[in-house]
Amino acid sequence: MNCLIIDDNKLARTAMKQLASHVDQLRVAGECSSALEAYNILQKEKIDLLLLDIEMPGMSGIELTRNIGKKGPIIIFTTAKKDYAVEAFELHVADYLIKPVTPSRFLQAIERAKEVQQATSREVHDTDNEFVFIRDSGILKRIRLDDILYLEAMGDYVKLHTSQKFHAVHSTLKAIEERLPETKFMRVHRSYIVALDKIEAIQDGAIVISKNSVPVADAYRAALNSRLNLL
Repeated sequence: MNCLIIDDNKLARTAMKQLASHVDQLRVAGECSSALEAYNILQKEKIDLLLLDIEMPGMSGIELTRNIGKKGPIIIFTTAKKDYAVEAFELHVADYLIKPVTPSRFLQAIERAKEVQQATSREVHDTDNEFVFIRDSGILKRIRLDDILYLEAMGDYVKLHTSQKFHAVHSTLKAIEERLPETKFMRVHRSYIVALDKIEAIQDGAIVISKNSVPVADAYRAALNSRLNLL
């Protein structure tokens, strides 16, 4: 796994490089003192993992993460502050390390990055086999998109409802919506996204899915009607 160390503090880069040198699966491909420098390297080189500081002059680590998008390398944030944990979850980074980083905590983060890499390499593009991975009690679980009935925002979590049970994911509904295929799912309410092919009926302004009632907000009603195959 090729990794790039990005931190404006030279001592922090040296400490991270020393930690990485003890992991056989890691190869430090380079180090950068700014996010912009890292961005330019990512345009030319194949990098699997970023060990990325957040607070840097110019472009922050969070801004870099947003700029490289979903198809970029796996990211582990390394920061001296806990203030950015929510943004980290929303950006689906592999882990969030607080400096100073201990060897055991570093190894734990690398194991999580390997899990994400393995999950990504197993992705299948056949429509009947599309899936997502969610973190549940520290374990990555695979959920087939075809099994999801609807999603419901609940505070800092989102419930993924299936016919058997629901799974709680620490994220925002907007962040998950961006990762779902638009052909299969549609937001129908500030707090709900539905699987279009699971809609059984629309009654009294609400969608019926597997005996559950999902509200439809007026703002989404016209868009929903245009997506349905009405006779």
